[in-house]
Formats: sequence, structure tokens, C-alpha cells
Amino acid sequence: MARYTGPKSKIARKFGEPIFGPDKAQARRNFPPGQHGNTRKRKTSEYGVQLKEKQKAKYTYGVLEKQFRNLFEKAQAHSGITGEILLKLLECRLDNVVYRLGIAKTRSAARQLVSHKHITVDGEVVNIPSYSVKQGQVIAVREKDKSMSVIVDSLNGFNHSKYPWLEWDNTAMAGKFLHTPERADIPENIKEQLIVELYSK
Repeated sequence: MARYTGPKSKIARKFGEPIFGPDKAQARRNFPPGQHGNTRKRKTSEYGVQLKEKQKAKYTYGVLEKQFRNLFEKAQAHSGITGEILLKLLECRLDNVVYRLGIAKTRSAARQLVSHKHITVDGEVVNIPSYSVKQGQVIAVREKDKSMSVIVDSLNGFNHSKYPWLEWDNTAMAGKFLHTPERADIPENIKEQLIVELYSK
């Protein structure tokens, strides 16, 4: 299973945002990594700006290039604004939905819970992080895993009302995917139009 396993604070500092979640190193040293990270910034080319935005989206959602490209092509095939559809497809990934429901504190932790068969979709175990969740499906913690400390700790005090496209049942430890989110509801600071421009070259 391909995924990014390198240094996370270094990447967060590169983008100037805590894209992997709360980050003490990034908060303490909010400038790019490396020997010349804190010196005067050079002007970035148009291509450089577009590439940086694509990389930010890939790292944020934990998707590598091949999968990201496939999602972009799928978004292009839909009618509508390609960039917005791309973000919506990323939001529908099972690992991302598990993260949004508060079952895991980070997307990488959510990916691991899915891969290790702790999550069910409509009562069936699904261990594919890239599985696309459909409207009306119920994502739950597998019955025998409900007491796992990592899941209980993550859910403790989590505000489930922040995402209007999800509904959480605390007793059943299950969430319903009500509908695909609108772009305005997705909190990620990603300029998706730059990604479209990059792939359209």
C-alpha cells in the first residue's frame, strides 16, 4: 500500500500550514525548512505555484500521484467545475470520511484503521482506504473494536456538528454520509483551480 512515510513537520513548514494536523514544530518555526528557509523568498514561477498547490492537496489527503491523476481524470469526466469535483471526490474517500467523523485524529490514522479492518460500511468490513463512500451509506466502528483506546480518545469531545454532510450516532458509534459536501463546506485551504490549470497544460 503506497503512502507518504517521510517527515511531516518538514512538509507542513514547506507549505506554511499544519496540513497533517496540529504541529508544534511548524508552529514554532513557521518558515520553510532547510539552510536558506528563513532568508528572503525568491519569486515563484506560475508553474511553481500550481505545482505547490497540487502537492499540498496530495499531502493533505494522503494520495500519491497516480491515484491523484486518476481522480482528476474522473473529475474531468463529470459535468461541472473540475476543481470542485476533484475535492468532492477526495472528501468521499473512506479514510477521509473516517477522519471527518472523528474516529481518528489524523487522516493517516484513519487510513490505518481502515486497512486493519476496524471500519464497516453498511455493516460490511471494508479495508480499502480509497473506497468511495456513497450518499446514505453508514460508516461505523466494527463491534469488537468499539472499546479501542485510540478510537475512544479520538471521539472524546469531538464536535460532530462541524460537517453538515455527516450525521453521527454516538451510541452506535456510526456516522451517516448524508450527501457529497459542497465546496463552501470543505475547510481545506486549497486553490483547486491552480491544480486544474497545471494538469491542463
